[in-house]
Amino acid sequence: MTAALLDHHRLHYLHEAIRLGSVRAAAEALDINASVISRQIALLEKELGLTLVERLSRGIRATEAGALLVERFRHWQADQADTVAKLRELVGLKRGHVDIVLGEGFVSDLMSGPLGRFWQRHPDLTMSFDLAGTNDVVNAVADDRYHIGLVFNPSADPRIRVATASRQPLCAILPPDHALARLGRSLRLRELADHPLGLMHPSYGTRQIVALAEASEHIALAPKLTTSSINVLRHFVKSGLGLTLLPAFSIAADLADGSLKATTIDNRLLSSSEACVITRRGRELPHAASQLLRFLSGQMRAFRVGDTEGTARARASR
Repeated sequence: MTAALLDHHRLHYLHEAIRLGSVRAAAEALDINASVISRQIALLEKELGLTLVERLSRGIRATEAGALLVERFRHWQADQADTVAKLRELVGLKRGHVDIVLGEGFVSDLMSGPLGRFWQRHPDLTMSFDLAGTNDVVNAVADDRYHIGLVFNPSADPRIRVATASRQPLCAILPPDHALARLGRSLRLRELADHPLGLMHPSYGTRQIVALAEASEHIALAPKLTTSSINVLRHFVKSGLGLTLLPAFSIAADLADGSLKATTIDNRLLSSSEACVITRRGRELPHAASQLLRFLSGQMRAFRVGDTEGTARARASR
């Protein structure tokens, strides 16, 4: 096998067909004839002497060899883009672009000051932000679709490097006049079971850590509302419809104006959850992305342990 056999165009066709689950879908995405993609994948298989895709009744899926090639192709694409960005920096072009994927809970924190201060220093830098649940953030960064991910309490993943992590307890979020808010102490998870609850969908880090805490205490919380939106949960609580569980930094503006209260919960798992900045392991970020990563790690409330925990504790004691 020689390097010449790994034709870039054939790898691209293979990547799209496997990513989209069928040759037809890849052909539509690339705006070419499906027979071209089928023929190029077949030639690649012949030259390598390996089966790269399994033909199913409704599409295709990667074999182990196909999955390996697709993973390497993604890495090659990302490395090429990062190298081009670094070359532009070397010749003095002060432009750059960073792709970020993040959980909704980080948005208020990011937009409340850190992002503006960064743009004051680097006004020519452009960015794209996309929202996703915990599992999707991890997968998107691992697949090199984004430079940086901001995620709450991700599971360990060998594809991912945690650049920054800060302990951010999951708190009970209550109206300030709620009976539980007036107790002046940390709450027990069992005490929340008697109240209507709103929780995130199971693909989100907050819900996953709540499930582990439930199991540790042998109780089952029955949410009245399940959603993919922290904003929905904020209004759920503000409207007096129930309580929720979130990290304090995700509702920092509401804590500041007194419209919501964050009370810590006496549970080891809920107290040990973390906010994380992640990148793909082994990826050397372009200068713009690495600068932004360092800046956000130092400027956002989510990554300043004392600030966020102190806010929650101070309001819990009132």
